[in-house]
Amino acid sequence: MKRLDRRDFMKASAGVSVAAVASQFNKAYAAGSDKIRIGTIGCGGRGNYDTSKCLEADDNIELVAMGDLFGDRVGGLYNSLKGRFADKVNVPTERRFTGWDAYKKVLACDIDLVINTQAPHFRPMHVRAAIEAGKHVFMEKPVAVDPVGVRSIIESSEMADQKGLTIVAGTQMRRIPHLVAGIEKLHQGAIGDLVSGQCVRLGDGMMGWGVQQRDPNWSDMEWQIRRWLFYTWLSGDFITEMHVHNLDIVNWAMGSHPVSCMGLGGRQVRTDPRYADSYDHFAVEYEYPNGVRIEYMGCQIDKVNTRNDQRFVGTKGSAYMDFANSIFTTAQGEWRYDGERYDPCVRQHADQLDAIRTGKKLNEGRRIAESTLTAIMGRMSAYTGRALKWDWALKASKLDLSPEKYEFGPLPDPVVAMPGKTQII
Repeated sequence: MKRLDRRDFMKASAGVSVAAVASQFNKAYAAGSDKIRIGTIGCGGRGNYDTSKCLEADDNIELVAMGDLFGDRVGGLYNSLKGRFADKVNVPTERRFTGWDAYKKVLACDIDLVINTQAPHFRPMHVRAAIEAGKHVFMEKPVAVDPVGVRSIIESSEMADQKGLTIVAGTQMRRIPHLVAGIEKLHQGAIGDLVSGQCVRLGDGMMGWGVQQRDPNWSDMEWQIRRWLFYTWLSGDFITEMHVHNLDIVNWAMGSHPVSCMGLGGRQVRTDPRYADSYDHFAVEYEYPNGVRIEYMGCQIDKVNTRNDQRFVGTKGSAYMDFANSIFTTAQGEWRYDGERYDPCVRQHADQLDAIRTGKKLNEGRRIAESTLTAIMGRMSAYTGRALKWDWALKASKLDLSPEKYEFGPLPDPVVAMPGKTQII
């Protein structure tokens, strides 16, 4: 297989001709009668989940292409989806792609929408390629693992606006009914001006996630990608990969990204080499405009007390939000959400499919880029022991976790970050 260096890999995404898909890009969906054709890039567990939810969301859609670095994942996804959505899956062998250029081949197919679920490291380059090719994009969170990738996503989001393309991020908590209602009450001033808050997500060490033993035929690169959750260059560490959901809710509630942060973290349980360079606990203080401070605490450790909630304190009361409900407490009494319930993971796809058909603007690119950077900035602070400012992280940080070469071959194990020793970049 031809070896690609980092620059070549980024340039390769531009090889898909926009002109070749211009007629597809200009399709009119106003009548709601045209079938929307989708492709999936990244055929692992999340690719299966998101593609399934998308196929559930609409009757007039069809999966026509899929691609992944590994053939077993492509075959596994095809068999799973074909068994459940037979009439909506039309992916013959010639449209099942593997290898480093699989994403380009999916984008070269006659598709309208691409579901982007490869490991987070690849998100910026895949999203840029999709927007350049004139495709609507659904992309899983997080959307980058470093500030360089965040800047790329913001640029791609701006390009999508110029082309009239939709971008939806896999932040399904933004569509959980009781959270939507709770954030609306916050913004209406139900507890007055926000003065402080707390964001906590504890539990689930992910110790049994993914392949546990390395196949002797796998190169270093293949092993790391198959164990991507525990490699910071691929996942961004768990504060970025998973807890971006919770930090996104905080940004949503605050109506802003933070202006600075100070973090700590480490690893006491996940110390086996199989857990690469990932931490198992973080604690970060985020400062938002007007001096409001939000305390985040998170871990992935089995057998600890589990929690998953956000709390906000205002001048007139407090608000508590978790997966089950939103609860407000003020001098006037307590309010709990008591409205409709629906599957937010289906709703996010339904919203995008509707926007594609009606021409409605729907672009969540910059929003999720900012939430991703919120998590990345907390990780960078914890890894180095240094306080960070948002403007520096967004505009000046040169941190780029990309490997020098994209090839199935040798790749040194990463060094575990040590606060006070790891340098800020």
